[in-house]
Amino acid sequence: MYVTEHKKDISFLTNLPSAPQKLKFFKADLSNPESFNDAIEGCIGVFHTATPFDFEQNEPEEIVTKRTIDGALGILKACKNSKTVKRVIYTSSASAVYWQDKDEDVMDESYWSDENLLRDLKPFAWSYSISKTMAEKAVLEFGEQNGLDVVTIIPTFVLGPFICPKLPGSIYTTLELKEIGGDKFPHLISKKLMDAGFEFKYSLEETLDDTIRCCKEKGYL
Repeated sequence: MYVTEHKKDISFLTNLPSAPQKLKFFKADLSNPESFNDAIEGCIGVFHTATPFDFEQNEPEEIVTKRTIDGALGILKACKNSKTVKRVIYTSSASAVYWQDKDEDVMDESYWSDENLLRDLKPFAWSYSISKTMAEKAVLEFGEQNGLDVVTIIPTFVLGPFICPKLPGSIYTTLELKEIGGDKFPHLISKKLMDAGFEFKYSLEETLDDTIRCCKEKGYL
């Protein structure tokens, strides 16, 4: 796992069970791909799990998109140069799928958000949605052109108990749904995941209950 040069409290990670034995931290910067070399050296698989984004700031779309794409491609280049990495798992977002100018009940990975529609509507975090859409396309293209096995995953709402000090964006959005009446959200089908052998361990009801309980414990509700 990498950490930036900025001093941040990462005790919620270092206090995890077996963290001293199983978790190693490296200093790195997405704007400097070479800073990831030490972390990637000798690895056969790399998970690109998140893109830094402050939902409370209003950065220009061009800056957000460039940082997202450059950061992702920089890590892919480091993986390619390592000569040991066999697969990269890139975490995309449901926001790269469901912004469509048409009414769909079910969507899958063949759908892409309409960047022009996002620019016209400017919904909450619209620049984030554009950046994730363009970045996913870029990493898949890089993998094809460079012979690197790149797999993207498209999580929807990430729910359940959380250990980070700030309220995760997906949980914040989910809590707002209690005040929305009748709005329909497209269902992102899990058929490909299920066909690969994945089995859900918890029901939606259990996940929501645990989310609410965690938010209450941390003072968000």
